[in-house]
Amino acid sequence: MPVLETLGGALFGVVLQVLFDRLDSRQVLDYFRGRKLDEKLLRKLKVKLLSINAVIDDAEQKQFNNSYVKAWLDELRDTVLDAEDLLDEIDYEFCKWEMEDESHTNASKVCNFDIQIESRMKEVLEQLEDLLSQKDHLGLKNAIGVGVESISGSKVTQKLPSTSLVVESVIFGRDSDKETIFNWLPADTVSHNQLSILSVVGMGGMGKTTLAQHVYNDPRLEHAKFDIKAWVCVSDEFDVFNITRAILEANTGLTDDSRNLEMVQRRLKEKLTGRRFLLVLDDVWNESRDQWKTLQTPLNCGAQGSIVIVTTRSSKVASIMQSYKTHHLKQLQEDHSWQVFVKHAFQDDSCLPKDELKEIGIKIVQKCKGLPLALETIGCLSRTKSSVSEWHSVLISKIWDFSEEDSKIIFALLLSYYLLPSHLKRCFAYSALFPKDHEFDKESLILLWMAENFLQCSQHGKRPEEIGEQYFNDLLLRSFFQQSSGDKRRFVMHDLHNDLAEYVCGDICFRLRVDKEVNIPTKTRHFSFVAGYKQYFDGSGSLCEAKRLRTFLPVDSSYWCCKIPLHDWIFDFPFLRVLSFLGCRELQEVPNSIGNFKHLRSLDLSRTEITKLPDSTCSLYKLQILKLNYCNHLEELPLNLHKLINLRHLEFEETRVRKMPMHLGNLKNLQQLEKLDLHGRLSIENVQNIVNPSDALGANLKNKSQLVKLELKWQRDRNVEDSIIERKILENLQPPKHLLRMSICNYGGTRFPNWLFDNNSFSNIVSLSLKDCNYCICLPSLGILPFLKDLKIIGLNGIQAIDAEFYGSSTSSFASLKSLYFCNLK
Repeated sequence: MPVLETLGGALFGVVLQVLFDRLDSRQVLDYFRGRKLDEKLLRKLKVKLLSINAVIDDAEQKQFNNSYVKAWLDELRDTVLDAEDLLDEIDYEFCKWEMEDESHTNASKVCNFDIQIESRMKEVLEQLEDLLSQKDHLGLKNAIGVGVESISGSKVTQKLPSTSLVVESVIFGRDSDKETIFNWLPADTVSHNQLSILSVVGMGGMGKTTLAQHVYNDPRLEHAKFDIKAWVCVSDEFDVFNITRAILEANTGLTDDSRNLEMVQRRLKEKLTGRRFLLVLDDVWNESRDQWKTLQTPLNCGAQGSIVIVTTRSSKVASIMQSYKTHHLKQLQEDHSWQVFVKHAFQDDSCLPKDELKEIGIKIVQKCKGLPLALETIGCLSRTKSSVSEWHSVLISKIWDFSEEDSKIIFALLLSYYLLPSHLKRCFAYSALFPKDHEFDKESLILLWMAENFLQCSQHGKRPEEIGEQYFNDLLLRSFFQQSSGDKRRFVMHDLHNDLAEYVCGDICFRLRVDKEVNIPTKTRHFSFVAGYKQYFDGSGSLCEAKRLRTFLPVDSSYWCCKIPLHDWIFDFPFLRVLSFLGCRELQEVPNSIGNFKHLRSLDLSRTEITKLPDSTCSLYKLQILKLNYCNHLEELPLNLHKLINLRHLEFEETRVRKMPMHLGNLKNLQQLEKLDLHGRLSIENVQNIVNPSDALGANLKNKSQLVKLELKWQRDRNVEDSIIERKILENLQPPKHLLRMSICNYGGTRFPNWLFDNNSFSNIVSLSLKDCNYCICLPSLGILPFLKDLKIIGLNGIQAIDAEFYGSSTSSFASLKSLYFCNLK
């Protein structure tokens, strides 16, 4: 794919590739030809986009020192996104054209739409032409030679070091800092106080949290005789009630249901009274003395010698908290900086760089200015490089010249972002929708990327879920994401990476109640808000000005309320790709106009009060994800659900839905039926499409207690690449104990799973058919199944022998068998 090798933008690499694919697609070409539209417009658009593509890399580098180039890029971004909207709408109309009876189509509406298509395309072409006419005045040149993609595109295979609280024994350059803190801890130093506050102060990325983790997990604390140890992350929002409850829960290990501050503080006081404790309050920002005094009240009830260690970026915070001691973390010295860099840039000491590479590496380290997070990030990035020229490209990048006064973003972090492959840039920038310290789920984020069309599936021949997993792991390996220390299944971003994401996406993302601006920029495409308990969302007035909004996403959502009727959203935000009303308990009805969301790919109505979905939902031909979990009043799905030909994930856990609509088998792209309470019969075909055994386990067939008949079918006449994986998949598709009838066809494993001859898990089966399982070399012990009446074994020509194991014991062999049929066994 040489045309995009030099792209470097957070946006352009992926979007331009999508546009090139769409312009060459059968759908767009057939639509233009079928409607007799001007095909020359498509060719002109492609030429303009190719011309834009040629100067993107140069513009990306120059934007940091040239505000005019930055403004030019922003305007170009909006125009390119408009072009994407336009081609996406043509694609939708083509799907509609194929799905619906054309004789029922309103001819005048079609004609008007075609006129609008040509008019809008001409407008996009004029805007691109105007932008191209400015490139020479801005000094933009065509990018030739080694580009960002070739610098940073190699595959990363090393693992990210652990980010849990149980840390490694070595912490470079912080031994003296650690000993300073330990010298404050002995009882004879602090015995004159009942509670002592020790503060660790330093800028973001300096390693305050890491140092506190090492102290917290040091074995020497066993001798300090603390009755209680607890760790609480405070971060931006200093909510006394929530922090107090978090301290209490950290002490007890139990969820606390206190409803007010007085109650939770009384419980915490009872827990701490007379006991010596060590509490770490990590990342404190609060500068209100009154709030701190309120929080401190129950802490003062601890026994003499109790310690609170505070990490903060602000010396003022340390002063307000009346710290007994304050320790200021400084940048690492050069030798320690080199050690941190080498640790993350090379797998082990045997892989240290040669002289020329080391010389460049030392200069890169010097630019990181002793900041541990920057050294780690650049180290992880450099691990993907092997040549002197690649390291030199990192060293001479113009981003090192970017003024720190213009941004909170550290040079090294900005550079590490710039050197990402373009497809990862857009995925990372999208995470700017999350507030700081937000713990996110990997699978949910991947589905959002998929809905936003960020995943370049056409380039790899893989499922989008697989591509998303690869993208996520690449960002994890590069330290842009970190595993949560509290829940290993969830992930977080460091504050500086959150700042970085916010910076690089500019006004394209907006977080209500997080971002400081009063008015939402009109060019905002992605919108999120922190949905607090029983908070009202009224649109905040100016949201309606963001007419090209693509994402509406509540985060950390619990019960919230919306004052804007869903019907109004259809007209205000026609370009939405992602619409989530998760947790909006006031939502009881979905209007028929929902079908007008032509671009919608993800719809989440989980935890709402809806009772049904209108039939018009089945006109959302682009929809890939439909979530209806915990809709307690939902009893049925639309009859024409099979028309959602692009649907990949359908979730309706804990609903009243007990049967599926007809023709569900037409949903060829469906990957997931989440927590479906299945009744009666189930047939699963093309099981070979399950590539990961854990995905089979996620189907949770074992607990579908109402199933009575199950058919599992693999594709015939295929080459089995890994019989062990086949067996693991079938092992994980274990049916419920009460299953009565089962059929297994074209299975490719050499042995059947254990549950097939387990008298405890498969004891109620009365009818069993094993057909064309040609790779199996032996039959399971079916004779022990007490209620088995009908047994068919057909086409298992790999069976080497039928021995005593097949019949079971002599006393209980086939106790209920009435019909036995063998056929085509060699």
